[in-house]
Amino acid sequence: MELGGVLSAIGRTPLIDLTPLLGDRGSVRLMAKAEFMNPGGSVKDRPALYIVMDALRSGELTPDKRVLDATSGNMGLGLALVGASLGIGVTLVVPGSISQHKLSMLRYLGSEVIVTDPLEGIDGAIRKAREIYESDPKKYHYANQYDNPSNLRAHYETTGPEIIEQTRGKVTHFVAGVGTSGTLMGAGRRLREVVGRVRLIEVQPAEPLHGIEGLKNMSDAIVPKIYDEGFADERVFVKTEDAYNTARFLARRFGLLIGPSAGANVHAALSVARGLKEGVVVTVLPDGVYRYIGLLT
Repeated sequence: MELGGVLSAIGRTPLIDLTPLLGDRGSVRLMAKAEFMNPGGSVKDRPALYIVMDALRSGELTPDKRVLDATSGNMGLGLALVGASLGIGVTLVVPGSISQHKLSMLRYLGSEVIVTDPLEGIDGAIRKAREIYESDPKKYHYANQYDNPSNLRAHYETTGPEIIEQTRGKVTHFVAGVGTSGTLMGAGRRLREVVGRVRLIEVQPAEPLHGIEGLKNMSDAIVPKIYDEGFADERVFVKTEDAYNTARFLARRFGLLIGPSAGANVHAALSVARGLKEGVVVTVLPDGVYRYIGLLT
């Protein structure tokens, strides 16, 4: 199926140069992939498109079925956008802790939304989505973003090659947070295959109970099947307060309007870059501030 309309605008996001944050370190560069510039406003547009298109090609998703998934918001928005573009119904299970902005946007795009206990977080939503699917598997195609190899493949085929092209193959470090882990696992695998020398740094919240929406502390969560604990070369844990403060600083210093998970990624990338004598550090800005403005102000 040839993609047109809004779906053709997914991907090919720019790299933003954040090197001035490092001060006088002429041989080290810090770059950030502006995923908030995807049409759905986040990095999740990429795997959402792959998940739906792969399911259509395989026949697992048929016209009589709805796409079903659990989401903390961004993948849901991606699936809702793709579903609306293709005329496919979407049912999303979300934890009550997600921002009101995300909840309103999901409904605005025409999705059915089921809200679960905020205290159970995304894992509670995952359990509920599985329960819904198992109760009527003929009605739903369970996208299952946390276990779906199409998630990883989206970043292997798009995000990774874009970073290689945009840095002219000079990327030395790739820093990415893990929720589903698709970005790190997919883009990181492509970087290793093509660049070879690149070092992969995984970012997790420091606390099991945290406020960095979209990221998981894997020690106390349902672990995605696409996640490989031994894949990254290094793991950095970021406190919620540091993620928020970094996001606020980037808004006031650079006019860069990013969400908390992007703040966590940049905070970790800064710590990596400041320890180098030379190199090109690339991180990801998964989404923008608009869905979290009430939390960050």
